[in-house]
Amino acid sequence: MPYLLLIALLLAIIFLPQFWVRHVLSKYNQREEENFPGTGGELARHLLDRFELKQVKVETTELGDHYDPVAQCVRLTKDKFEGKTLTAITVAAHECGHALQHAADEPLFNLRTRTAQWTLWANRVGSFLLFAAPFTVLLTRAPSAGLLNVIGAILIMGFSLVVQIVTLPVEIDASFKKALPILESGYLESKQIPAAKRILKAAAWTYVAASLATLLNFWRWLAVLRR
Repeated sequence: MPYLLLIALLLAIIFLPQFWVRHVLSKYNQREEENFPGTGGELARHLLDRFELKQVKVETTELGDHYDPVAQCVRLTKDKFEGKTLTAITVAAHECGHALQHAADEPLFNLRTRTAQWTLWANRVGSFLLFAAPFTVLLTRAPSAGLLNVIGAILIMGFSLVVQIVTLPVEIDASFKKALPILESGYLESKQIPAAKRILKAAAWTYVAASLATLLNFWRWLAVLRR
């Protein structure tokens, strides 16, 4: 029974933040605000031009709102790109915050970018080791070859966890040191600021929930490999 309670607690810690994030983003994405002269995509273009980042593009995407440092592009989902809701405007400002981090060559942003690139290679090598481990055991008949499973799991899950941990302060900075001061400088009315703060907090919690999920997967893999 205590084991089941622990599992239930872990699941609640991981999934409740995800539900809360979806609720907050959806709540402020229903009604278009009368004081917004443009859409999220238009605000993104305006902010990038204002901060002399004309080389950064603004595009729609189906892969989730993000800033691509390689392509130098702010990508927004269709509802944010075309919408005039509080969520659309706030998320657009947040993603422009990442472009500002990139332009300023901020160390944490650069570390996150490099770590994400390393993770791609770690996933490829880890996946190969997990695939090769059973055949290596059969060919060599050496139980120690099973260590390939452990190394593969650590490469895949470990690097993903590091990326999530590094990403969190980068997201908080983009939200509260970049986007929020911009929005408070006249783009939002004072009555809209508290809701914008909740949206920005929800954006950060997206990565907290992702980190917890990755940590649980990492723990589960290690538990399986110990057997």
